[in-house]
Amino acid sequence: MPRIGLISDTHGWLDPRVEVHFTECDEIWHAGDIGGLAITEQLARWKPLRAVYGNIDDGPSRREHPEHQRFTMGGARVWMTHIGGRPPRYTPEVLAELRSDPPTLFICGHSHICLVQFDPKVNCLYMNPGAAGRHGWHKVRTLLRFSLNEGSVKDLEVVELGARGQIDQSLLEEGNGR
Repeated sequence: MPRIGLISDTHGWLDPRVEVHFTECDEIWHAGDIGGLAITEQLARWKPLRAVYGNIDDGPSRREHPEHQRFTMGGARVWMTHIGGRPPRYTPEVLAELRSDPPTLFICGHSHICLVQFDPKVNCLYMNPGAAGRHGWHKVRTLLRFSLNEGSVKDLEVVELGARGQIDQSLLEEGNGR
């Protein structure tokens, strides 16, 4: 039963506590707006990484990571992209794809709104981990952890990293800051 750490919208900054929160995960997935390859390189040092680029990402990030990732893990058909909308207001391109080739799990970022919701109209679970970075309109930085078992999400956890501008100074003083 693979355990996944899901993060998005880091915008070039990685909270030092993310590593601790993803310690028990088998893989890390980043749903875009990475903010530079230094972020994905750091994540990949901790665990195997799957990532997609977002609308703020530069050329190197776009060359390294695709716009869409489709794969199967833990019996779940997964589609991860950065911009997709949300139930029931998906982008037209995403909605057409959800109808023609529906995944078990549809993951995106972009909105900075943490939301997990089953959408019966397209018969899949929508997941957005919110935003883990310091830039944007979100008030609280979030990420998700969950397991995949026989095509279902199990043991889902929302991890709150604190207010958007708040940084745990004790971690930075210990030299763990990025």
